[in-house]
Amino acid sequence: MTKKKKKRFSLSKTWSNILLGIVTVFTAISAVIFLLPTVLTITNSFMAQSEINANYGMIFNTVTGNKTFIAEKVNLKFIPDMVSFGQYGTFLLKSPDYLLKFWNSVIYTVPIVIFQILVALGASYSFARLTGKIKEIIFFIYIVVMLMPYQVTLVPNYLVADKLGILGTRLSIILPGIFSPFAVYLLTKAMKRIPKAFSEAAKLDGASEFRIFTDIYMPMVRGSIFSVMILIFIDYWNMVEQPMVLLSDEGMYPLSVFLSKINSGDTGLAFAAAVVYMIPSMLLFLYGEDALVEGISGSATLK
Repeated sequence: MTKKKKKRFSLSKTWSNILLGIVTVFTAISAVIFLLPTVLTITNSFMAQSEINANYGMIFNTVTGNKTFIAEKVNLKFIPDMVSFGQYGTFLLKSPDYLLKFWNSVIYTVPIVIFQILVALGASYSFARLTGKIKEIIFFIYIVVMLMPYQVTLVPNYLVADKLGILGTRLSIILPGIFSPFAVYLLTKAMKRIPKAFSEAAKLDGASEFRIFTDIYMPMVRGSIFSVMILIFIDYWNMVEQPMVLLSDEGMYPLSVFLSKINSGDTGLAFAAAVVYMIPSMLLFLYGEDALVEGISGSATLK
């Protein structure tokens, strides 16, 4: 290698290291910024209500006309002056209404996750295995429906629930969630990546369609199933619009509705409720982080 080429290689390597350093610093700063609200919520949940009011009271105070205003200076504190577990005691023991809302969230989310996965597995296998224009048209409709925001589909869901006589009941939330097209789309894409040679070889050995589905397709999309399960859980764990539109009894609201309507009297309690509310999602994500990445990227399909 000539001196000129060595010099070019050295400069190229130097610029690559500089670029890598800039990207690393930018990523680290971005990570810290994104983590700040979570850290602030956790630390502030151990503050007494009086300390929260002293630091953030002006944010949540209401004035004439039911409007809110933010003070020019807000004292963001990450370390409380005195650690207090009073907010957690109120949430878990003294105020069963909020704990009931937490279990309402569980009652809505768990059946939706389980049955949406079961429905999506059957539908996805059919879309991946069958051929024809009718299948393509139906799958295209699935994609169109999936791209529609909740605000568009809430009115049809309301009308259908009213016709079925389940409006105002838990089924008005659970049934639309079970038949959501989101899981069908992702699992279909995962199953289409499986080479047809596997199913053809199984057919030559005399395997039935059900055996191909359970012994070949399901194990090979296990990562995608888990990633879809996490995404569905987080989506419906944080739902707000559906309960407010489809339910008339506030006692049936999930905790996410309460957290979306923080007021000056419940600010401290909202911090504690938010921390408890984050725990299931965080545990599920930490446990299945690798499966989530592999399932979305499709890198685990052929393992």
